[in-house]
Amino acid sequence: MTKVYKLDYESPIGMIEISGTYEGIRSILFSDENEKVNFLQPDTPPVLAECYNQLDEYFKGQRQEFTFPYQFEGTDFQKTVWNALTKIHYAKTGSYKDIAVSIGNEKAIRAVGSANGKNKLSIVIPCHRVIGSNGKLTGYAGGLWRKEWLLQHERTFKKEHVINKD
Repeated sequence: MTKVYKLDYESPIGMIEISGTYEGIRSILFSDENEKVNFLQPDTPPVLAECYNQLDEYFKGQRQEFTFPYQFEGTDFQKTVWNALTKIHYAKTGSYKDIAVSIGNEKAIRAVGSANGKNKLSIVIPCHRVIGSNGKLTGYAGGLWRKEWLLQHERTFKKEHVINKD
């Protein structure tokens, strides 16, 4: 059995527990803990440290894409939906219907919503960028306030990035 390691990241919107193996990250989930429980250890796989660093850069507005290896754990349909989520660019949003259409099954809106809710790779697989067809925020496992914060954070840093380019 493959050993799973954990590392906590203290984000501006709460503790995040990173879980993974030497091969890749398995989950990035908001935790109910108020203090770090899982610290960097000598045997912590480098991929967890890399995930930690990339999350830190994201929250500082210095990173818009993630490059560390991760592992989906789900059904083929869920994996298809999660792959489609990665196509929603930083500071952009899409609807459940948009995702359903993009995977070639426009009637699967509810199934897309269900798969979205089972995403264990928060922020990296950007389920926070999925909104209702009416433009309103809809469910988010981390809480709607976090979803709103993440979207605003991305809009803020996207604007700064564009301004600094000129």
